Amino acid sequence: MQSLWRSRRRAAQSIFFELVMKKIRVVVVDDSALVRSLLAEIINKQADMVCVGAANDPLIAREMIRELDPDVITLDIEMPKMDGLDFLGRLMRLRPMPVVMISTLTERGAEVTMKALELGAVDFVPKPRVGLADGIKELATNIVEKIRVAASAKVHRGERAPAFSSGGAKLSVPNGPPTSLGRISTEKLIFIGASTGGTEAIKDILVRLPADSPGVAITQHMPPGFTTSFAARLNGLCQITVQEAVSGARILPGHAYIAPGGKQFRVEKSGANYICVVEDGELVNRHRPSVEVLFLSAAKVAGRNAFGIMLTGMGSDGAKAMKEMKDAGSYNYVQDEASCIVFGMPREAILCGAADEILPLTEIASALLQRLKGDRDRYRV
Repeated sequence: MQSLWRSRRRAAQSIFFELVMKKIRVVVVDDSALVRSLLAEIINKQADMVCVGAANDPLIAREMIRELDPDVITLDIEMPKMDGLDFLGRLMRLRPMPVVMISTLTERGAEVTMKALELGAVDFVPKPRVGLADGIKELATNIVEKIRVAASAKVHRGERAPAFSSGGAKLSVPNGPPTSLGRISTEKLIFIGASTGGTEAIKDILVRLPADSPGVAITQHMPPGFTTSFAARLNGLCQITVQEAVSGARILPGHAYIAPGGKQFRVEKSGANYICVVEDGELVNRHRPSVEVLFLSAAKVAGRNAFGIMLTGMGSDGAKAMKEMKDAGSYNYVQDEASCIVFGMPREAILCGAADEILPLTEIASALLQRLKGDRDRYRV
């Protein structure tokens, strides 16, 4: 009888572990016992994921990762014994894996979050400032969605995108620093859309643009409180000027304008000038800012003077609008699957017939610059 009981118990354990192994296995790393408990509860309520461990500091987390081999880690930034950024940097060098950061909604928190994304974190969730328990529960849908995306994301090994130092000295950019384009029509504009993995992808494009590049309008899915830091970080790395978009501002050559988090961003024409329009607006494709909004305005006001670039991201936001851009005469570049963190938005743009060229991330800027240099007065041969 005891032998039969043991046999049944082993069979039940086998079935249990088989079911667990099919789920997204998550380790939560946070110094707050309350946050660990809330995140574990949110994760365990999902049919497709399970919290297999929770650590209050990176040293314990390191052992858990070795033992439990999770699919995704959620990681707080400020913790005892080892800073979250230090831990992330070591993790991405020694055992690259999908990480979702839990970030504070402060100026310093935003800056550190940008650094975490640069080090290889897939995405981040802003931690509420007040009402922690209720706030995290309200974010539950966002948290589990980002964990699902992270679980399917490609975490690339090797060197990060080339950049410039904050002191202005140029670092290693293939083929040298961006060279002047010469006299390019001020009517030309570059439009960029991105989501998960997009902060580093956008940087890769912008650091390769010369100071006399056409104006650039960018929508990156990002919540309020983080785009100011994102723009400032890019501005310190690029030859062009990068800033958060402000409604009514004229779009100038050699400048890039980033949609503020929580706002819709589009471009309008005022006489001979393009201007930024920033407004509250409704959610579009569940996003604010939405790539769809920006790209539809590109089709309407820029037409053949527009270049579209679709970068890594989850979902389909902007794909149909990019096809409208192409129908209006724009020339469009789409990031290829191999170089994407998440191939959702680029794949949908390709399926819509919106792409003129599908290229690795590191080749998009050079292809664009060659086209600008070799075809200054028209977009299509």
